[in-house]
Amino acid sequence: MQVDDKLLERLEKLSFLKVSDDKREEIINQLSEFVSFVDNLSELDTDGVDAKFAMSDDATLLREDIAYCNAEINESILKNSPLSDDGFFIVPKIID
Repeated sequence: MQVDDKLLERLEKLSFLKVSDDKREEIINQLSEFVSFVDNLSELDTDGVDAKFAMSDDATLLREDIAYCNAEINESILKNSPLSDDGFFIVPKIID
């Protein structure tokens, strides 16, 4: 797959991002390196490898789900907010 300006424009549209003109060439080069790396992986011979070689039969360890609230953390976050009240952010109304 060739990464070019046309593909970058499509990716911008799909991701709702805009790459500045001075960074376009750098981004295209980085994306080309990623694609090249993935292409190299597809050339690996995995015929003799068991499909579950990285899987484990051990179950995921669970922990008890305990609600916890540290008021100091909440306060330190809210002090950076332009508006807050009663432990919540105040934001402009966007839906009528």
